[in-house]
Order: sequence, then structure tokens, then C-alpha cells
Amino acid sequence: MKAAAGAYRSKAQHVAHLLLDRIVAARLKPGSSFATEAELRSQFSVSRPTLRESLRILESQGVLDVRPGPGGGIIVGKPSADLLAHGLSVFLRMHEVPFITVLKAREVIEPALAYEAALNGSEADFAALEASIERMKALDAQRDQEAFLEENRVFHGVIARAGGNQVLEVFWHTISILATGEHHGIRYSVGNQAHVVGAHRHILDACRGRDGDAASAAMEEHVTGLENLVRNRYQHLLNHATSVLARPGRSIA
Repeated sequence: MKAAAGAYRSKAQHVAHLLLDRIVAARLKPGSSFATEAELRSQFSVSRPTLRESLRILESQGVLDVRPGPGGGIIVGKPSADLLAHGLSVFLRMHEVPFITVLKAREVIEPALAYEAALNGSEADFAALEASIERMKALDAQRDQEAFLEENRVFHGVIARAGGNQVLEVFWHTISILATGEHHGIRYSVGNQAHVVGAHRHILDACRGRDGDAASAAMEEHVTGLENLVRNRYQHLLNHATSVLARPGRSIA
């Protein structure tokens, strides 16, 4: 029976799949030593080039880290959201998906996260949000855009975690990297900073009140602010193809 179109896997891909199954079944933790090339070649009866291609596939996915030389070896890794964002950015760019579509996706995900955070967040989560707001108020966004953007990510990251839905949290981490706009050259003024601080305060107040609808509405108003900023000051980016993000630890030529 002929395989369905797109179902074909090379020998290296097949072995990579088997290696991944073994890592998961053995519950190996990040940083754990896996096996030697010689052991794997013997166990899977494959050539050195095939095995190395299999390892490269898993390394590109963040599953393994192949370290050459003394003290090196094949080490279990931990796939990151940055790596996922890179892969998604390549997909979106190759399919010519415009930046505005990424912003629209964020506007769907984040209000849902805020709703869940209001219902499921802990007092420790709310304290972390409060601390983030205070740190952001003390920043000079004009002089240190990087610190401002990082603190903004901290706040939204706590919201994502507080909701307790790991899948939505991963979606947020991925889409937030693509949607910040910093890689498109978007910058935030002092006025923007004050607006963000106020928006964060409204979201936190709703969360502390355990009002999911209010938290969702406040977040929706907040995240659409970035779209409004783009429409008002960076209109040329609306239909600009999504940028390809640098793969963690590597540069894009």
C-alpha cells in the first residue's frame, strides 16, 4: 500500500523519532547524559552519517545538545519557547503572513489568559504583578527600551503562568516574541510607558477582584493598544511579512 503524500520519512528521521521516544520513555531530565554514538549506532544498526543526521534533527529541536571534545557527549536538552518562535517565524515568513495577523492572534490569546489568571492566580502571582508594575514605573523607557520591554514581558509572563493552562502559556510565549515589534523597529515613548503602566494596574486590580470578565476586557483593551500604535506610527508594518527571528545561539544570514 502506497504511503500517503507527505508521510515519507527518511531513515534519519525515523531514527530521530525512535530516539525521542526513548528519551521520553526513560523520563530523562535536561542535562542528563544520553548515550555514546557507538552505542546508538550498534543499537539501531545505522551508519555514522545517518545517526549524526538523526542527532542534528533532535539538536535543531532543542531535544539534544551534542557537545564535542573531552567532557562532551550527547546531552538531553530542553526545547525553549525561543526555538519554537524561530520555527513559527520561518513558517509565517515563508507563507507571507503579515505582521498585523500576528498582532491579531495575540489579541485573542492574552484576554483568555487574563480571564484564567483572575480565576486561578495565587496571591504570590498577584504580588509578582505588583512588583513588576513598580519596577516599570521606575524605568526610563526612552533611555532603556530593552529594560522596558523585558519588564513588560515579565508582567505578561506572570499572567500567562497564573492562568494554569500550560498550552496557552506556551502559545503566549511564542506569539509574544513575534508580536512585540522590537525586531520591526517599534519603539515606545514616555507616553506609551505611562499608558502601559496604567493598563497593567487595571488588569491586576481585576485579577485581585477575581473578576475574569473585567480582567479579560482590560487585557483586550491593553493589547489592542499595540495594534493602534502600529496603525498610527508604523503603518508600513501592517502588511509587512513577519520577520524571521534569530535561532537561539545562532544568527540569521
